[in-house]
Amino acid sequence: MTRKKILLVDDSSTARLLARMVLQETSYDVVTAQDGLEGLEKAMVEKPDLILLDVMMPKMDGIETCKRLRDEPSTAAIPIIMVTTRGEEGIAEASYAYGCNEFVTKPVDPAELLAKVRNCLGEWETT
Repeated sequence: MTRKKILLVDDSSTARLLARMVLQETSYDVVTAQDGLEGLEKAMVEKPDLILLDVMMPKMDGIETCKRLRDEPSTAAIPIIMVTTRGEEGIAEASYAYGCNEFVTKPVDPAELLAKVRNCLGEWETT
């Protein structure tokens, strides 16, 4: 079975490291970007199976990045999970309005993150 590739876009090196550890431990290949502009570039080149996208970043925030990913035919169908520390009203709604598939808040619960990743990728565990 081919390993799925996840693009992790977050300006926090700590958040990237923690998410990478959780995802690689469960056999995903992880590619990272430090801001929305780099994330757009990597999405075009790497063709990930899923994108984890922080909301608050320099250069281009996650909501604008999500909108641009959805506007680009080559990335429009890639599932996107928005990740943020922001709990203000309207952030989740705006994220969904611009096309994200799921939304999680930091600090991220590893089990919740993996469940949402698997859901977006159509991977169902049977016991």
